[in-house]
Amino acid sequence: LSSVPLDWDCFWFVVLTHQEIIKVTEQLIEAINNGDFEAYTKICDPGLTSFEPEALGNLVEGTDFHRFYFENAPPKGKQPIHTILLNPHVHLIGDDAACIAYIRLTQYIDGGGLPRTTQSEETRIWHRRDSKWQNIHFHRSGSPTVPAK
Repeated sequence: LSSVPLDWDCFWFVVLTHQEIIKVTEQLIEAINNGDFEAYTKICDPGLTSFEPEALGNLVEGTDFHRFYFENAPPKGKQPIHTILLNPHVHLIGDDAACIAYIRLTQYIDGGGLPRTTQSEETRIWHRRDSKWQNIHFHRSGSPTVPAK
């Protein structure tokens, strides 16, 4: 046994914050899958920045770029989408900031009725303001969010 005393308050803060970050990330992905731009903008900071395949290597600022994809997504319920976050790894950066990295598998039915899976590698930076976590930056590599038809 270690002779170093365990700070249980710190331990539980870390455990609970890790769980919060995973949960808010899942809520964000659910908003994307449901085409719910209002829910998406509530979870994202207005100054959100991102690097993603759809932006062709450019840094995107704000949520207007993303609005296009929400407004032009297939109608809700028409194309079921299921997402799995594999191996989420959370780094705490102080009490009010965190980073999560994970593999995102997206399962869907293509235009021909066949099941498909896409993969992307994602990192998201979260900042807590007024007791609420907001996504302030993300980087996604791999497949685009919008499944091919």
